[in-house]
Amino acid sequence: MISQKSRTVAAGTIGNFLEWYDFAIYGYFAAQIGATFFPREDPVAQVLAAFGIFAVGYLMRPLGGIAIGIIGDRYGRRRALALSVAAMAVPTFLVGALPGHETLGLAAPVLLTALRMIQGLSVGGEGTTSMVFLVEHAPPGRRGAIGALA
Repeated sequence: MISQKSRTVAAGTIGNFLEWYDFAIYGYFAAQIGATFFPREDPVAQVLAAFGIFAVGYLMRPLGGIAIGIIGDRYGRRRALALSVAAMAVPTFLVGALPGHETLGLAAPVLLTALRMIQGLSVGGEGTTSMVFLVEHAPPGRRGAIGALA
């Protein structure tokens, strides 16, 4: 039978991987996202705009680290991680369901930017919080190795 600590470490590691995967997949599909969410006049401008929104997510990471860190200190790491995972999952689903520029016009890239900002907050908070959470639940002789999984 797998111990509670092993399940905690596995859940934290898998959650961290999936969170970063969700965040990075946007960059992989930047050309398609640009074509969907921006006017079709210039393909280069579409990709640049898509990567601009990608950058917005990264700019939000420090704020997410501060906000989720405060939540973790006040209400516990488990709650902070649950909030962080939800703050990634919901916008990820909504980005997938969001209609493009042809349907929503200017609202499409504005909504996409807002969703990416929420994802950036989530990733910023999840990284440090999961590391602290995993180290707190690791056996004393394995804290460094397990913390590195975050």
